Amino acid sequence: MKCLFTTLVAPIVLVVLASAELTSSASGSDHGSLLVLSKSESTLAIIDPATLKVLARVPTGEAPHELTASADGRFAFVCNYGTADRPGNTISVIDIASRKEVNRVDLGALLRPHGIAESGGKIYFTIEGSRAVARYDPVVGRVDWTMGTGQAGTHMVVVASTGKIYTANRDSDTVSALDPARGQSAWKITQIAVGKGPEGIGLSPDEREVWVAHRGDGGVSIIDTATDQVKETFKVGRAPIRVKFTPDGRRVLVSDSQGNEVVVFEAATRKELKRIAVSAVPAGILMQPDGRRAFVASTQANKVSVINLEDFTITTTMEPGREPDGMAWAK
Repeated sequence: MKCLFTTLVAPIVLVVLASAELTSSASGSDHGSLLVLSKSESTLAIIDPATLKVLARVPTGEAPHELTASADGRFAFVCNYGTADRPGNTISVIDIASRKEVNRVDLGALLRPHGIAESGGKIYFTIEGSRAVARYDPVVGRVDWTMGTGQAGTHMVVVASTGKIYTANRDSDTVSALDPARGQSAWKITQIAVGKGPEGIGLSPDEREVWVAHRGDGGVSIIDTATDQVKETFKVGRAPIRVKFTPDGRRVLVSDSQGNEVVVFEAATRKELKRIAVSAVPAGILMQPDGRRAFVASTQANKVSVINLEDFTITTTMEPGREPDGMAWAK
């Protein structure tokens, strides 16, 4: 009987394991969580990336716009931008495993936190209403550095591995490049003129280029990070609003908020590869870490489109909440 039991169970175990492997392969996902903000509902949706099911909705501060995750995937940091009448001045810290807000960082007079990025264990974010960039240290639980850009509408931010910061300043038609202090040298700021209404900004994985989408004239400017000068500008669509490189750096996706399209470019040649029709007002773009899928939030349609990055087709859509925009991946 013992031998017979073993004989019967072994194939069952193999079938279960094979099924699990197929499910994992089909989802094309790393272990982790997909995080999507709802601006209208003031919530963070925690989503299973394999099934695309919402596991939890966690309340945040009012009208959250952008977020990032800690490098270890334990926490999400949410910029609570606020409304037209009530400018926000807080950052929500969400424990992803327990699915709850564990801290709400009071920024005092720093108004309208927006773009946000993690680098070296620190959290960098723009303060649009205060024309500045700041840094939050999760270990000590406080903002440990702030620097003014001198530009209006400091909106989105990217941070290089060297600590160099770039911000898109949508009301000044500039990008600010902030070089960290070294030795006896103080921080250096370079203002780079780009097109009208720059908002979306993306740093190439090799950190040699910054692509900036300016919604005011439909163009994209490419900045050489070695010189901090614009080396190329070209037309994309009606109102490009976000820019994101694929993890391998070969492709760039740009969301055109008024054209209701995602435009795909070959990064090296700038060649347009495809225009993908999506739902109304595409904004935030998120790349899956393994490079198989991209997620695009259409704020007015309350949908997120899932794009297969092998053939640039939409495989499905989901509805994580009203007015989805900012997204992040928690490893």
